[in-house]
Amino acid sequence: MAQTRHSHPDPIEEGAQAHIHGRPKDACPYPRDSEERASWMEGYDGTPRDDGPDPRLG
Repeated sequence: MAQTRHSHPDPIEEGAQAHIHGRPKDACPYPRDSEERASWMEGYDGTPRDDGPDPRLG
């Protein structure tokens, strides 16, 4: 069975893989202040970013 590849890589997965393979954080290929960069860093750090208050708590 052939493995399916997505045409658009997942920045979170890319960041996680970079961390696993020992690449530095500054290896992130996405522009500063971009949504993709924030997602890449989330994957690299292994922690979800805080997108603001949880509306369920209000």
